[in-house]
Amino acid sequence: MKFPGFIGGSYRTRSKFFDAQRTVNLYPELSKSGTSKNVAALYGTPGLRLWKNFVGGNIRGMIRFNANLALVVSGSKLYTVTAAGVSTLVGLVDDFTTPVSMASNGTVIMIVTGPNGYYFTPATSVLAQITDSDFTGADTVAFIDGYFAFNKTGTGQFQITQIYGTDIDSLDFATAEGAPDLLLSLLVDHREIWLFGETSTEVFFNSGNPDFPFERIQGAFIEQGCAAKFSPAKLDNTVFWLTADERGQGMVQRAQGYQPQRVSTHAVEYAINQYTTISDAIGYAYQQEGHSFYVLNFPTANATWVYDVSTDEWHERAWRNPVSASLNRHRSNCQMAFAGENLVGDWENGNVYVLDLDTYTDNGDLIPAIRQTPYIANGNVWVFFHKLWIDMEVGVGNVSGSGSAPEVMLDWSNDGGNTWSNEIRASLGRLGERLARVNFRRLGKSRSRVFRVTITDPVKRVLIDANIDVTVGNS
Repeated sequence: MKFPGFIGGSYRTRSKFFDAQRTVNLYPELSKSGTSKNVAALYGTPGLRLWKNFVGGNIRGMIRFNANLALVVSGSKLYTVTAAGVSTLVGLVDDFTTPVSMASNGTVIMIVTGPNGYYFTPATSVLAQITDSDFTGADTVAFIDGYFAFNKTGTGQFQITQIYGTDIDSLDFATAEGAPDLLLSLLVDHREIWLFGETSTEVFFNSGNPDFPFERIQGAFIEQGCAAKFSPAKLDNTVFWLTADERGQGMVQRAQGYQPQRVSTHAVEYAINQYTTISDAIGYAYQQEGHSFYVLNFPTANATWVYDVSTDEWHERAWRNPVSASLNRHRSNCQMAFAGENLVGDWENGNVYVLDLDTYTDNGDLIPAIRQTPYIANGNVWVFFHKLWIDMEVGVGNVSGSGSAPEVMLDWSNDGGNTWSNEIRASLGRLGERLARVNFRRLGKSRSRVFRVTITDPVKRVLIDANIDVTVGNS
């Protein structure tokens, strides 16, 4: 029989005896043809191909200025970099490891680090710290209708600069006053400023008022705030963020008009609420081959969750430490579309990578692709497992070296994912062995079983379906 639910996303609940599914470094893709072998398949997530190393420290932020120039902050160092990868050190910013926020007005780029701000002018390569006494610090900055808009750290207010300029007037501010909470973050979407507070969110627009051009949109007060100031991101013509309100925190929502729509599942929310700290979560979004992904990294919790708009499914991404073999959060910290590539910056070092679906390592480190399946059970009776066949792309071995004889590893748990069997292996097929079959036989018996399929060889990973041969016995 077909293995029910073999293709799917991560869904590990509060009780692993209820559901223990995991999908790590794999993402589902639905068929739209109606004639595919299965309604969906699992594809390997992109590997990390090194694009450029920047000497300085972790990559704290990146922004595209134009088709041939981008800015990268590595540690305390600000670089310009061309589409050809030629970089130039242009100055220093605060020596922190936390993210920076940057916005461009087409001539000048504003950079904020929390306590301080800077202006960089690409035409002159001049970086200058903001010394205007009316600037008191900002965590996030955006550009809208000729103005830089930024939150005033530690207040409920946001400020703007002069139009297409850098001067700041002490009177050019407004308060997100629908609720008495601090303003943590802002972004601009469809020429509207989204203001994320601790327990509420408000949306402002440019009304053209000569005293102060931005006013709150009537009816655009959302009783969901922001649990992490760097979590908001634009995707799929709307806004995604990790929410908090007066009743709790830890859901991921998207805006449906000016109403929040929950996209996280109970399983994802359970995982998030086990983390001791979620206020440091960092979100970014990117598109690749028709998939729109919202990536949410949790630095303290050392975990990465990814939501795919096209399938409404969640999966996990993880970097495998080559020394300890432990799974850790994905190495990406921020994203930029530049030079025809999806580029991401490393949270620990100065590397900028290409998210490449045809690269099967993380800059040389093995990527474990893991699918932990739904339960197979039939009440409280014994189920005897004779054979498991996994339909997947085979014959993908490399010409030589690592991955030349790739294997699929299988183990299973009969006690809710608490302990696991010894691992058994099957060939994925050497290069060109397109008739190879991934079969596992004589798999014992259980009243309730979860299988786990793992691939670590640096080869293409595509899981299409699975069939399982079982006999139902007596209780």
